[in-house]
Amino acid sequence: MPTPLHLALEIDGDGAHPAAWRRAAHPPDALLTPRRVRGVATVAENAGFTLVTLDDDMLPPSPGTGTAAGPVGRIGAVERAAFAAASTSVLGIAPVVSTSYAEPFHTSSQLASLDHISVGRAGWVVAISPAPDTARAWGRPPVEGPEAHLREATDSVRVARELWDSWEDDAVIRDVASSRYLDRDRLHYIDFTGDTFAVKGPAIVPRSPQGQLVVFAPDGLLPAEQVDVTLVSRGDPAELRRADTPLTFAEVDLALDTPSATAAERIADLERHAPWLDRGRLRYTGGADGLVRLLTALAAGGAVDGVRLHPLVLDEDLAVLSRLVLPALSLARVTARPVPGASLRTTLGLSRPANRYASAAPTGDAR
Repeated sequence: MPTPLHLALEIDGDGAHPAAWRRAAHPPDALLTPRRVRGVATVAENAGFTLVTLDDDMLPPSPGTGTAAGPVGRIGAVERAAFAAASTSVLGIAPVVSTSYAEPFHTSSQLASLDHISVGRAGWVVAISPAPDTARAWGRPPVEGPEAHLREATDSVRVARELWDSWEDDAVIRDVASSRYLDRDRLHYIDFTGDTFAVKGPAIVPRSPQGQLVVFAPDGLLPAEQVDVTLVSRGDPAELRRADTPLTFAEVDLALDTPSATAAERIADLERHAPWLDRGRLRYTGGADGLVRLLTALAAGGAVDGVRLHPLVLDEDLAVLSRLVLPALSLARVTARPVPGASLRTTLGLSRPANRYASAAPTGDAR
């Protein structure tokens, strides 16, 4: 039987269109509330998605102008991910966290904590923030040029991965009789020195349930050995090619027909306020049955292991995905629901990595 196609859903904001808030099913002031995060995550989990991602940036969303003006703030992706993790039980959760101007020690600690909170369901979508305004917002000297941003991203992910291993799995012993909480011999310094930062370690968070979180990254951002899942943007399905990483996901923008309006009518309504930007992703517009055929063909083609869906308007499109698309894919065995108690690595078919510092690392996957 073919390997099931994994489905990820981007749930930041109200949708992929900058004016999506105008068609949202909630009042505008409800966007930045815990109820909103919990509601969308719960619908995605019940529908059978493998994971959700939460976009983020060090700058607030662009407010737009005139009738296109939308929300000008957001809650941090890691904080939202932690809340969603506590509100779900099998759904994978991967926040976008930029490496630009961020301290990798703090980033690794936040993400390891998220993996503990979710009991092994966490991932990390790596991003960079090249806009000059980012440096000004933080009061930091700008990182000059794309090569410097890529180098910083590579070093940051390397440091995070080493810090995640700086505690061996059995470093915490909690021996009341001897008054020993830790086996200090199982904590390790990483002693990293790079162009922009130096980190000695060890981490302040014990090794997480997965050992290493699942690392997602856009194609070409990081060396292949640092990435678990590559996110590939291609406008034509025929151009999709498997990346030199364990898994490859295609990025897909979509707008679906709904009971009240066709995809074309919904797009036209929003285009009166702002354009739907072409980010080079595969784009589907039309009925649910056509999307089912497209995803079935992608699964059969073998070029990708999953897709990340970016709905035009989250409230409208997620309802159709939940009611018509995912049930049809599940019935045809194109997709499979996450198994209760499994880690995100297990769900994706990734093994639990051995600890690089341990003399005899444990085997098996995180549960």
